[in-house]
Amino acid sequence: MKTAVVISDSHGNINGLNDLNGLFSESDYIIHLGDTSADGSRIRAQYPDKTILINGNCDPVKLGENERVLEIENVRIFATHGHLYSVKSTLSKLAARAKELNCSVALYGHTHCAREEQTDGVTLINPGTLSRYSQKSYCYLILNDGKAVSKTVNI
Repeated sequence: MKTAVVISDSHGNINGLNDLNGLFSESDYIIHLGDTSADGSRIRAQYPDKTILINGNCDPVKLGENERVLEIENVRIFATHGHLYSVKSTLSKLAARAKELNCSVALYGHTHCAREEQTDGVTLINPGTLSRYSQKSYCYLILNDGKAVSKTVNI
């Protein structure tokens, strides 16, 4: 069993990230889905071996990749910020890309709204935001033997 803390759209909220530091330390992975405003580099500096950074549309400094496929505990995960897939208007493009990559889970941000749903056999998870733009939240993801279980946590 592995665990991941999935965050997105922190937009420079260092205090929000500091509040999650204990959770970061005990988790196997930290996945930041973009719009870090460079605060993702702080996470990566503290936890270099388990931090995955994805570039967002508001990231002037590109710290990570635009998208990435991860395989954890036999679960294939597609991670992206979401702006390249028009997630503010539809999730069908995101689900299609995940399915094309043989992923059963797609992680995305960009909308600042926590959400989880199934589309075309793919579990789509948005952890929400750590910024002032909406209810602050993150996703706690448990991966085990080909299964993924997520919990959105409001802060």
